[in-house]
Amino acid sequence: MTPRAITLLDRLIATQSLSRQENNTADLLERHLCENGVTPCRLKNNVWTVSSNFDRNKPVLLLNSHHDTVRPAAGYTLDPFTPLHREGKIFGLGSNDAGASLVSLVETFLQLRDENLNINLILALTAEEEISGHDGIELLLTHLAAEHLTPDMAVVGEPTLLKAAIAERGLMVIDCISRGKSGHAARNEGINAIYDAMADIERLRNFTFEKTSPLLGDIKITVTQIEAGTQHNVVPDRCSFVADVRTTDAYTNEETAAIISGAIKSEATPRSTRLNASAIPENHPLVMAAKSLGAETFVSPTLSDRALMKNIPALKIGPGDSARSHTADEFVFESEITDAIVFYKQLILSL
Repeated sequence: MTPRAITLLDRLIATQSLSRQENNTADLLERHLCENGVTPCRLKNNVWTVSSNFDRNKPVLLLNSHHDTVRPAAGYTLDPFTPLHREGKIFGLGSNDAGASLVSLVETFLQLRDENLNINLILALTAEEEISGHDGIELLLTHLAAEHLTPDMAVVGEPTLLKAAIAERGLMVIDCISRGKSGHAARNEGINAIYDAMADIERLRNFTFEKTSPLLGDIKITVTQIEAGTQHNVVPDRCSFVADVRTTDAYTNEETAAIISGAIKSEATPRSTRLNASAIPENHPLVMAAKSLGAETFVSPTLSDRALMKNIPALKIGPGDSARSHTADEFVFESEITDAIVFYKQLILSL
């Protein structure tokens, strides 16, 4: 029933749901499930439910996607909150990332929830994905664990052109501070913190780790921000800079942070080590099932909620194209949603 999924996507686009402001779309999703005979559960702005005849002796598959969005890009020429259908496309904020995946998973769940499957299904429509917040999938998984409902595996709905992302890099943002000694610039006094920071930035630019991930390759470090100085004639005694670190499974995030800290003179403090690299074995039943349906496997350059699914094998796959995410006049093809519903159903039934 693609029309039901398309109608839900239109309603989601028309309902603002910026990260940490998803209460209205959570209400909408609760109503949609109720209208279709499902009793949903709610945990803050996370909406979830389980398949009928839940059997604790069977493995559990989590069907997850998010309903929060980023802010509209400055270049929008269309109203981001008015769904527009044109030439087989649906335009609107969140249509591609990740509304199409979410409505496809919802429709798949509605069609399969009463079937006698070999697995249990948990449908989880979560918040705060775009900011990797604590009150999204992380909160819900903690709650499910307390209810003895920890999933054995997961499908994460994100725009991948229905290719199967078997791995993705982790992320750490590291705040670095170089400390010098202030002095008068005309007399060349003090210790210039900028120069020390520049030396550390050059070290990071050329730094190589001893171990390389066979799947994800090398860890990537990019310095993205720098700030120093109070006025033109004062040698700065402090220079701060930010390093964006895309981690791999060769090291834990904590190990990576320690290695970087030991390689530079500046103080290096990670903002968080929560967002780890993730991978699912290519012989996992989810991957094997996806490949049997013709899905191409790849390593994703973007982060998703699978980074917070510790010890849960997760496959990221969904309709739409990641290249359209966070862009002006974002869109998804209606046919992509139709194809995704068929694919998700076949994937689940083949397990």
